[in-house]
Amino acid sequence: MIQSMTGFGKASLQLSTKKITVEAKSLNSKGLDLNVRMPSVYREMELGLRNQIALALERGKVDFSVFIENTAEQTSTKVNVPIVKAYINQLREIHAEADETELMKMAIRMPDALKTERDEIDENDWVEIQTVIKEALDNILNFRQAEGLSLEKEFQLRIENIRQYMNDALALDPERVQAIKDRLQTAIAELKVNVDENRFEQELIYYLEKLDITEEKVRLTNHLDYFLETINGKEANGRKLGFITQEMGREINTMGSKSNHAQMQKLVVMMKDELEKIKEQVLNVL
Repeated sequence: MIQSMTGFGKASLQLSTKKITVEAKSLNSKGLDLNVRMPSVYREMELGLRNQIALALERGKVDFSVFIENTAEQTSTKVNVPIVKAYINQLREIHAEADETELMKMAIRMPDALKTERDEIDENDWVEIQTVIKEALDNILNFRQAEGLSLEKEFQLRIENIRQYMNDALALDPERVQAIKDRLQTAIAELKVNVDENRFEQELIYYLEKLDITEEKVRLTNHLDYFLETINGKEANGRKLGFITQEMGREINTMGSKSNHAQMQKLVVMMKDELEKIKEQVLNVL
């Protein structure tokens, strides 16, 4: 079963003094491009969190955010009382008759008048945060699986379209061969020379073998079957599917170069169009 690299997951939890919200968003990428945002107090936990995300999501351009909203009445920012008093005294020395309120307004604007007390990591809070992180990762994985199911249906449709166009092209093969024979015989007749019929038949067979697309049909059929087998397997991955589409493209291109028939070439173009749509979507497969 395939998974998409595109996904979104969100989870939140309300504690007694804070609200925890975790969001995870991912898009397609060749590898894991991970961007983590979290409160500075939990920075020492970032390396472990990155490893946890990497194991869960594997690939993709991932934006992972942890938000902590303080809902308590207390605040971590406080007035630095000794500093403010020292500023007021200095200002009073400069202007003794100044109003006390004005001095207070000026002092509170001075550097270091406010101080932020650094919170220490609460182990119990981190356990709760881990629960929310796991839920958000589970949600984004479920999203990826749902997207994977949509991609799987899309791939099956495109593969069957290519198979049908290939069979339609093969159905034109007798008409194509006869047209080639007629064209060569007409060219010989216009030369008005005597031709050894046996030699002509040998050369014609050699020429037609050069234009035969039976081997390409067999190989392309195998690639189509292998693609479907891969997306239905337990270890389907986008890189492998990409390699298979490259091989499919080679066989389709060879068919086009050998076809030498307008209607058959039209069908080859339609096969290429379906293959390009597959390639675009394979980029989203994990």
